[in-house]
Amino acid sequence: MTTTIQHTPFKNEAFTDFSIEENKQAMQAALAKVKNELGKKFSLVIGSEKLFTEEQTISINPGNVEEVVGSVSKGSKELAEKAMQEALKAFESWKKVAPAERAEYLFKAADLMRQRKHEFSSYLVYEAGKNWAEADADTAEAIDFMEFYAREMIRLSETSIHQPLTKIEGEETEITYIPLGVGIVISPFNFPLAIMAGTAVAGIVSGNTIILKPADSTPVVAAKFVELMEEVGLPAGVLNFMPGDGIEVGEYLVEHPKTRFISFTGSRAVGCRIYERASKVQPGQIWLKRVVAEMGGKDGVVVDETADLDAAAAAIVASAYGFQGQKCSAGSRAIIVESVYDEVVAKVTELTKKLTVGLPEENYPIGPVIDQKSFDKIMSYIEIGKTEGRLLAGGSKAKENGFYIEPTVFADLDPKARIMQEEIFGPVLALAKASNWKEAIDIYNDTEYGLTGAFHSKVEDRINYALETMHCGNLYINKKCTGALVGVHPFGGFNMSGTDSKAGGYDYLLLFTQAKMRARKI
Repeated sequence: MTTTIQHTPFKNEAFTDFSIEENKQAMQAALAKVKNELGKKFSLVIGSEKLFTEEQTISINPGNVEEVVGSVSKGSKELAEKAMQEALKAFESWKKVAPAERAEYLFKAADLMRQRKHEFSSYLVYEAGKNWAEADADTAEAIDFMEFYAREMIRLSETSIHQPLTKIEGEETEITYIPLGVGIVISPFNFPLAIMAGTAVAGIVSGNTIILKPADSTPVVAAKFVELMEEVGLPAGVLNFMPGDGIEVGEYLVEHPKTRFISFTGSRAVGCRIYERASKVQPGQIWLKRVVAEMGGKDGVVVDETADLDAAAAAIVASAYGFQGQKCSAGSRAIIVESVYDEVVAKVTELTKKLTVGLPEENYPIGPVIDQKSFDKIMSYIEIGKTEGRLLAGGSKAKENGFYIEPTVFADLDPKARIMQEEIFGPVLALAKASNWKEAIDIYNDTEYGLTGAFHSKVEDRINYALETMHCGNLYINKKCTGALVGVHPFGGFNMSGTDSKAGGYDYLLLFTQAKMRARKI
């Protein structure tokens, strides 16, 4: 690709319209192709070596637990150390590669992924339990991250040209953004392609080398991405693939004195532990490690009495149940003004009961949750909800042979109820009543998190108040609170939602670089 293509304005990858028969058939063909590939074994990747280990992670289809998606080799402390040494060695040459050349690998990878979009989406269907639209959006976002960050690295490399420093007589000055070193990427199961690829390539294009530890539930999707980056010619050692135990591999690398940064997406508990462990300066460590963390949320939709109630109800349901509520941005709470509460609750309940549950490959609106541990946790919260509120829909296991849970609605909850306060990460919606719109916003803000939120109203003064007062990183007006687009809605939250690193934003790559000012007397 040429420089002129690299500098064309960024444009989001279009979502596939599966109501078009041609697109539907293309997706069905990809699903059939990938189904024939299931069950393969995948290696670790350490430098130029591909290593198969005796101990494997067996990835199963959460919608059909008898189906094995693949077997992925598991790393160990010794292999993690070997990966660190390979990453350190590769960094010495990779950091010297021109930013535009580094960006070229991302452009090529994005182009190949675009050509094979439905195949990548099919792996998401089988391994993560996503329906077609959710899988397609995940793949599109991965493409977007590569396209966006490639352009961003080029822009940052030209900062001194386009945004010159203040000049003084007799001196030339410039600022450049140089890489940090070896980064550890610990990625989640819920966006196992988009977030995994996005966090990995952000570090890579910035000139760092990476050790990638994917989620235990979705390692095959990550392995396919690593294969893609090898295919486009990314030099050995720049991206090392190290699935493994969270303590033996993950914590070892987090605490390693040569680790320069950690990019983590996952639970609050694990994020806080990483933050604590990374803060300790180890013997031989000569820097303070950076931690970029996105740790979830207890997001919500606020509805006042002037809102379009049909649109608000639809937004509540879409926010709550997209990908079975397994999104850090999921609207697991809705706070509704008293005068329209009963009407909105009825609309939400009706819409929820229309959602059907079934196999993701057959494109049911609601699929499984990711694994047995998640299933058990969500079902325990449903039991708590039955003691705290009024069950209006769902509340039970939905199907056999998979981790299926009925979309569940609880109403009449106290704002301090556990299911109003604690992240459940499943298809469970909690509804609460407020006496007025300001109290509704106060209830929304009564959380330790602060990732996404939505406010529904037709009154401009109230909207302006909400924009100023609702404390979250991503706030949407008269919309759902999920579905952030790269470059359009830079994504990251406040408080216990993480470090407010705005993924897909114009300052994100600064987190993986350090600014070097250079002055010369003339």
